[in-house]
Amino acid sequence: MNARDEFLAGLRDGLPILLGVVPFGMIYGVLAIGAGLSLAQAQAMSSIVFAGSAQFIAAQMFRDGAPALVMLLTAGVVNLRHMLYSASIAPSLQHLSWRWKALLAYLLTDEAYAVAITHYARAETPIAGSQRHWYFLGAGLALWTTWQISTGVGIALGAQVPARWGLDFTLALTFVALMVPALRDRAAVGAAVTAGVVAVLATGLPFKLGLIAAAVCGIAAGLLIESRRTRPGGGR
Repeated sequence: MNARDEFLAGLRDGLPILLGVVPFGMIYGVLAIGAGLSLAQAQAMSSIVFAGSAQFIAAQMFRDGAPALVMLLTAGVVNLRHMLYSASIAPSLQHLSWRWKALLAYLLTDEAYAVAITHYARAETPIAGSQRHWYFLGAGLALWTTWQISTGVGIALGAQVPARWGLDFTLALTFVALMVPALRDRAAVGAAVTAGVVAVLATGLPFKLGLIAAAVCGIAAGLLIESRRTRPGGGR
């Protein structure tokens, strides 16, 4: 396909995922205002960071008065999975200029990766000289635009919600809803259980460092279980 067809195909294939992006973005907007961010700061975070889970955590830590360095470190740990996404999708985009790679790296999200890697896996066009990066751009821009609009709506709603309503619980509910469908094997379950236990035990650590400890321990547990599974004689 040519560049235009690839771009439109990316837009089209990204549409079903947008149904889940809209409420998630709105919830972030409401919580960001509840955490004390200004309307401009809350929207700017969506435009600059463009990472739902990291934005949720950063908003919560801002509310709790955590130092900026700790917030950045925590967001970085949460987004480590993007390194795996990049490594997986790199062979299909390695022929691009650094400008294209920088743009697509900015648009790389869980949803954009899932749509793009599925398309690339079934594509028959040779990688070199192909226009398949336009597909990624179409899917990524559809998600980016929807995220900006939905968070803007949430921010507008959040400014009207009384603080006494206490909507903080929606953060935990949102992450539970995202996590449960991903628990498909022992490694995922082990990582989740380990992270949960460590998070509870480390609740008293200052500056929300318990979140970092939980993430690191969860990742380590998942990798350990997965490594044992792949050994000869290992099982799922």
